[in-house]
Order: sequence, then structure tokens, then C-alpha cells
Amino acid sequence: SPRGGYETASLHDEWRPGMGRVVGVSWAPRLKEPEYEALPEGSTVTTHMLAGAVAGIMEHCLMYPVDCVKTRMQSLHPDPAARYRNVMEALWKIIRTEGVWRPIRGMNVTATGAGPAHALYFACYEKLKKTLSDVIRPGGNSHIANGAAGCVATLLHDAAMNPAEVIKQRMQMYNSPYRKVTDCMRAVWRNEGAGAFYRSYTTQLTMNIPFQAIHFMTYEFLQEHLNPHRQYNPTSHMVSGACAGAVAAAVTTPLDVCKTLLNTQESMALNSLNTSGHITGMANAFRTVYQVGGVAAYFRGVQARVIYQVPSTAISWSVYEFFKYIITKRQEERRAPGKI
Repeated sequence: SPRGGYETASLHDEWRPGMGRVVGVSWAPRLKEPEYEALPEGSTVTTHMLAGAVAGIMEHCLMYPVDCVKTRMQSLHPDPAARYRNVMEALWKIIRTEGVWRPIRGMNVTATGAGPAHALYFACYEKLKKTLSDVIRPGGNSHIANGAAGCVATLLHDAAMNPAEVIKQRMQMYNSPYRKVTDCMRAVWRNEGAGAFYRSYTTQLTMNIPFQAIHFMTYEFLQEHLNPHRQYNPTSHMVSGACAGAVAAAVTTPLDVCKTLLNTQESMALNSLNTSGHITGMANAFRTVYQVGGVAAYFRGVQARVIYQVPSTAISWSVYEFFKYIITKRQEERRAPGKI
């Protein structure tokens, strides 16, 4: 614009005593466009928590059957009846032999955990991303700030989600003795204690912190190229989210295999090593995975994990960005002059 914060010019002339006819130019202040990517002024934390909760629940529920397959494909010592070559074969086999509702058993506990977990996750990410970017790169977008914000947001997300993950994965396993969430919760509490719900927390963090750092930095990097003006663009959000999820999922699969082992305490795998008691800690899980299946075991279920994460992250980002856009637009409309 010609005058920094001003952009609209208008000519005017008037007659002034002693000066004659005076022609002048007046500049009108530029009307600020809604800055979609930034948190709008007056936006509450509750607003972003609500958008995040809806995004998280939709993401986990829509992709839950594939998540069930992923858990089974990561089994270190699967039952012969639960060996699958690919995701579609697994889904068809599970439905045909165990019933049409089997792939979604445990989805209710996932939805219960995903709501608050993603509410904390997105609200924390948005706030920290802006705060850290202002410190690291004032007036610009910092990939380091995005990654750091994603890591801190993950701490809160996993603290809320980990108990639900334990219950969910035990219910997803082949021949699981649990048909109800409450039955599984009581059995874990009674037989293994409250600590069992957070046995995989450190491994989950070890996996999710690099996952989210890679995820957020890849997403923001792609957004800079696909959506440089940072406007609401559903296609760019879906493509960026899908690619970010695929890259992060493939890189962190070995950690996900270890997390699954800690959550499920897979009896057949432990029996094959004559191991008694429970596996605790990431180092112990890494050793056990290698002893059972060698290096290849670290990448069990990588196909299912990537197939799960691609649409999952695309759904999550698309839904969240949609809600953020609607919320921002409504707030701008309320502040618009002359709005009744």
C-alpha cells in the first residue's frame, strides 16, 4: 500500500479564506482482513478446545477399524487365525469370522479419551505456536516453534489418552476375553494395578514427541508452499495433513510396535521367551521385540499404520481448520462496524 497502514485515497477540494481553492488527498485507514491462521482477538481457549475435541473424536472413530487391524498386525506372535497380508484382507477376515461389529469393539472408550485429549492438544498447540514464533521469529512463522509447540501439546494429549489406549488395544487383540470396556478396566486394575494404565506412557511420549515434531513441521512446511497466504483451503489442509501423517507414521513405527507390546502384554510372545511377569519400560520392550522377531519385527504393521495415519491426520486437520475458520469468521462478523 502507498502509505503503510493506509490504502484508500480520496480527492477533495474546498475554498479557504486567504488561501483560495485547496485540493487535497485524504487517506482512509486500511480495514484489517480476518487473519485466519492466527488466533483471533477475543478467541477463547474453550473455542479451540471444542474444535479440537470434535476433530479428535471424528478422526479416531472414522479410522477405528483400521486401527484395530494395525494393533493385530503388530502382534509379535499372532494366532494362525489372525495372520493378515494386508489391511483389506484383515478387515474382511475379521468381519467374516468374528462378526460385523468386531472391528469397532472398544471405539467408545477411544471417543471418550480422544475428546479431552485433542481439546488439550490443539488449544496448547495454537497458543504455544504463536507465543514461541513471536520469540523466535517475530512477525513470521518458525518451524522450530511449530515443532516445540507440538511436543508440549503431546505431553498433555498422551496424559489424557494413555488409559484409553491401554483398554482399546486389549479389546482389539484377537481372542480378547473382554467384550465390555468396564470389564477390561476392572480386570486391568485388579490384576495389574493402576500403574498399568500408564505403563506405556514414557514409550508413548518417546514415540509421539518425534512423531508430532515431524508431523507439525511437515504440515506447516507444506502449508507454506500449498497455502502461502494461510487462508482457509480444505484441499491444502487435507493434502498437507495426509503427507505429514504418512511421513511421521513410517518413521516412528518401531516405537509404536513397542508401545503396543507394553499395552497388550501379549501372552503368546512372552510365553515363547519363557518370560514371567510383565514387560515394563521402553528398553525392555525393544529387547523383547528384537528377541521375538529380529529387526523386521520393528516394522510390523507399518502398512496399516501409514494407511491409518494418512486419512486420520487429513480428517483431523480438515475438521479442526474448518471449525477454526467458522469460529474466526463469526467473531469477525460480530466485530464488523454497523453489525446489529
